Amino acid sequence: MRAMWKGTVAFGLVAIPINLYAATENKGVQLRQVHEADGGRIQYKRWCSVEDAEVPYAEIAKGYELDDGRMVVLTDAELSSLPLPSQKTIDVLEFVPLAAIDPLFFDKAYYLEPQKSAVKPYVLLRDALHKSGHVAIAKVALRQREVLAVLRVHNDVLTMSTMLWPDEVRTPDFSFLQEDAPQVREQELTMAGQLIDSLAEPVFEPDRYQDSYRQALENLIEAKVEGEEVTTPPGVEQTAEVVDLISALQASVKAAGRAKPAAKRATVRKSADKAEKKPPSKRRPTRSA
Repeated sequence: MRAMWKGTVAFGLVAIPINLYAATENKGVQLRQVHEADGGRIQYKRWCSVEDAEVPYAEIAKGYELDDGRMVVLTDAELSSLPLPSQKTIDVLEFVPLAAIDPLFFDKAYYLEPQKSAVKPYVLLRDALHKSGHVAIAKVALRQREVLAVLRVHNDVLTMSTMLWPDEVRTPDFSFLQEDAPQVREQELTMAGQLIDSLAEPVFEPDRYQDSYRQALENLIEAKVEGEEVTTPPGVEQTAEVVDLISALQASVKAAGRAKPAAKRATVRKSADKAEKKPPSKRRPTRSA
């Protein structure tokens, strides 16, 4: 893995330099949008609706649209000038029980690796967290955005889970919540409890489950490949021709390189043969003074 971020965990007066790695990855089968008739890829261009023209990436900024449709344009320079006090620092704010945090707030997960000079304070924080049974609430800036985060221990490694801000979690507003709740009989509640008990496990073992849809999709793709139900877009054929042409040219250059010395030797030999067959030139008589 390659570190995606380097910074410091600020734990009181202790600073722990760390490397940050993404703890998860998407294993879903990546499908592209293509033209069904010929398999050609569907392209999306950066198109300006005002000029009706394609815009180069260097000219693209970010914008905030007002309610009346007007746009506030924000340049990269303006955005980079905004203060991010926790930039490059995971600032520990407090410690709470993990059960006190609703999983709805969790966003993305990361692994924290100590840099070579910080293994001891890293292990100190890790073991202290594990012994206390608490997790650390922290602030950190990632990708020009400040977020809350939770530091906890998983498989002897400190992990960080970014969190949503409270105003980013929507409040459920459903009509049935405003109505009188239906009466649930005690017998029904008992039977529901029995069903839960019958399916209950002491621990969660994620390896017991698998992505059935992904497996079926991979099987479908493999079957189509084996049955040669594969479309070759025109662009792919052209690319193959270019590769073949380059290979042919390279082979030609090598062949020409081998032919040159042989031709040179033949020319030298031919010249030598001519010299041997050439009759001696007659000397002109010397004129007397």
